[in-house]
Amino acid sequence: MKQFILDLKDRILKGENIVFDEALKLLKIDKKDTDTLNVLFESANEIREKLVGKKADLCTILNAKSGKCSENCKYCAQSIHYNTGVLEYELLEYPEVLEKALEVKKSGAHRFSLVTSGKGIDKDEDIEKLAKIYKRLSKDVNIELCASHGIITYQQAKKLKDSGVITYHHNIETSKNYYKNICTTHTYQDRVKTIENVQKAGLEVCCGGIIGMGESLEDRINMAFEIKNLGIKSIPVNVLTPIKGTPLENLEVLSPMEILKTMAVYRFILKDCYIRYAGGRMALKDKQALGFRAGINAALTGNYLTTTGSDVKKDKAMIIEAGFSI
Repeated sequence: MKQFILDLKDRILKGENIVFDEALKLLKIDKKDTDTLNVLFESANEIREKLVGKKADLCTILNAKSGKCSENCKYCAQSIHYNTGVLEYELLEYPEVLEKALEVKKSGAHRFSLVTSGKGIDKDEDIEKLAKIYKRLSKDVNIELCASHGIITYQQAKKLKDSGVITYHHNIETSKNYYKNICTTHTYQDRVKTIENVQKAGLEVCCGGIIGMGESLEDRINMAFEIKNLGIKSIPVNVLTPIKGTPLENLEVLSPMEILKTMAVYRFILKDCYIRYAGGRMALKDKQALGFRAGINAALTGNYLTTTGSDVKKDKAMIIEAGFSI
């Protein structure tokens, strides 16, 4: 198995791509087989270093509108279909948004994103309000602006770009085949269409998903290849945090080595991308730093939407210690 890993690594470094069955074989490595996993991690790290380099970036998000979402995504605390006790509020006003943006800029993060709950931007007045916020932020704060507002049209994506937004975040969440088990109020194709709209509008795209939602190993690999086929270069990998009140509340959290193994295999598939720690990485416990020596080269830092995240200063120290420049 170790030679198989090394052979795959050499092929990738020569410009080739691995196929589904090869990636699945990697993901089936026993998480207790530390010797083989170390070879996998070291190989993923070498692929990252030679094809992407040693630069890492940090992004942050602000939950700018919370709760009352019409959709029934089974992992989400903000859905009206579940009783989770999540804090609910409408779109924040500019002074509060500006204060947070200045705070994260000072902390050393590279990107700042507003995230709003809901299926998408339903009202013209909402897109206008968001556009005004982004225009003001682009003048008042020297930081790359990202946006995450659900399912949107090409016209809405164009308006965001014209307002100073550079990157739009929209996950596919899981594989096409498994998606119906996670959400039934909109489709996988609805999400793909949004990504296409955003790309057509000239925005960069950040698109990943969640692992640990009961999907099979095949689903996990399919998700990575589907993201690759969409031409995505920034891939946030979330780990499910089971939230009380949601249908997935009783799922067991993935083990640290299972998470790291998945991240490393994703590096073999998504060889020249930014693979980003995102929500749920606290499940790694004391092994977060290991990820930056196993293929990871970016992180969502600070707090997340409805769960506690990490400390920006500690993240920066951890990444620098792993040999990256920020």
